[in-house]
Amino acid sequence: MKTNAPFSARCLLAAVLATTTFAAIAQDKVVLATNWRAQPGHGGFYQALADGTYKKYGLDVDIQQGGPQVNNRPMLPAGKVDFLMTGNMLMAFDNIKQKVPTVVVAAYFQRDPQAIIAHPGQGIDKFADIAKAKTVLLAKDGQISYWQWMKKAYGVRDEQVRPYNYSLSQFLADKQAVQQAYATSEPLAVEKQAGFKPVVLSLADAGWSTYGMVIETRQDLVKSKPDVVRRFVEATNIGWVNYLYGDHKAADDIIKKTNPDITDEYIEKSIPILRAHIDVGDAKTQGIGAMSDARMKDFYDKAVEAGLYKPTDFDYRQAYTLQFVNKGAGLDLRKSLAKD
Repeated sequence: MKTNAPFSARCLLAAVLATTTFAAIAQDKVVLATNWRAQPGHGGFYQALADGTYKKYGLDVDIQQGGPQVNNRPMLPAGKVDFLMTGNMLMAFDNIKQKVPTVVVAAYFQRDPQAIIAHPGQGIDKFADIAKAKTVLLAKDGQISYWQWMKKAYGVRDEQVRPYNYSLSQFLADKQAVQQAYATSEPLAVEKQAGFKPVVLSLADAGWSTYGMVIETRQDLVKSKPDVVRRFVEATNIGWVNYLYGDHKAADDIIKKTNPDITDEYIEKSIPILRAHIDVGDAKTQGIGAMSDARMKDFYDKAVEAGLYKPTDFDYRQAYTLQFVNKGAGLDLRKSLAKD
């Protein structure tokens, strides 16, 4: 027995080392590229990274932030990143039209956060009132996308438009002006800088039915490594539930370190806005990140009607897959964390 003990110990040690080595090998390395600098609007991804959810799902995730000088879009089809965060479904439609082999696998904003803001007391209190505005400040992306839909649906006119330079100075100096906004950005900035709450007119509430903050990947990754995609989506769902309803300090620390412009005050004001855009609609019953064929068709039809595409340009159904969503991932956790 004495001579066998060291051998048994060595066998046990070898088994432990083998298990540890296997666990290390089992961590699939994936890269997520975001569409802007780190912020609470990306919180679920940073949460899954910070609290070990990605690791628990066998993923070694590297989050590469975007920004004004960063164009992450070409990195996805080139294989430099595995998942790409994009603003809405128009970008995915463009890829299919141009025969770029990408596909949307989850949609984390059930309501697009794009909005138009106005000064209170100026008679622009509902979306239809935008047609009465003297000046509408819009960046180029907005002019060639949702503005075209607004012209058809709400009678706004090109002569109202002036370029938006991503500064609030034009808007604050002219009470009759309205401008584009993002739910967690410009409205909060106006309140902080000017001391009043602007009128926020949501495009989603007005009928602009695109999903927001969609996650694209390569079609070949879906075919060759569907389990990696599944685990990424499920882990991210759980990350978002924890970020919206649980302790998100560790994620916030990473966000603030990555983007020093983010403050605790801004984070706390953003959380209820994020809940109202992420954990609503189908996400309530099917899990965060949910998508539906009916919703995709509705938005595609509106984009075609607005003249953004021709019906013969492409098959919109190739732009997304429901393979990895609507499975209820995170719903049990939400029940234990959410107070509503």
